[in-house]
Amino acid sequence: MTTYVLIPGAGGSSWYWHGVAEELVRRGRDVVAVDLPGADAAAGLPEYVDTVVDAVGERGELGELVVVGQSLGAFTAPLVCTRLPVSLLVLVNGMIPRPGETPGEWWAHTGQEAARRANDVREGRDPDAPFDLTTYFLHDLDQAEIDASAEHAEEESDAVLATPFALEAWPQVPTRVVAARDDRLFPAAFQRQVAQDRLGITPDEVPGGHLAALSHPGELADLLEAYVRASA
Repeated sequence: MTTYVLIPGAGGSSWYWHGVAEELVRRGRDVVAVDLPGADAAAGLPEYVDTVVDAVGERGELGELVVVGQSLGAFTAPLVCTRLPVSLLVLVNGMIPRPGETPGEWWAHTGQEAARRANDVREGRDPDAPFDLTTYFLHDLDQAEIDASAEHAEEESDAVLATPFALEAWPQVPTRVVAARDDRLFPAAFQRQVAQDRLGITPDEVPGGHLAALSHPGELADLLEAYVRASA
């Protein structure tokens, strides 16, 4: 049995993955969508990893584990690979970390702000406009998902943003990177550069923005399943 372990990004909850989870379960897969302790001011990356490991429980002994990390979840997902027998690691619109880097440092280290601004100019938006949640996160969601996402939003303390990524090297686990081609927060060209610089990987693309699991769950599930078939 293949089990997908789905890790949300900042301010997210297990609910974020509901559409992808439904798609995967319909295809006969087991799914563990994780609620992280983002609101806990004492919880850093080690506590996030503990939460994922506890949620998986004994499933790691029963079949194949595929760990998927969204956005900030890309800091947690590779650390999970040091604790569980992970067969495949997938990062979706991921903040791909370097050894010793904190999530708070990642933004400046990767040049995300300059990439976002350049993309705004290309697409006709004012790069100096006040940050708008709809513009960068919700622009491709239908109204039902927008309303539900507000109900399921979680707090994210600063603790995890100050926690260094503790691995000295990337785990020896097959890794795939997925970029949503209409992501306005992490533009696809920016994601390609970061993935190539940090992992030597060219991302595959899916439609959608930063929250592609909400706007295009079927397409994302299709790609995840293609990865599993290719690794069999």
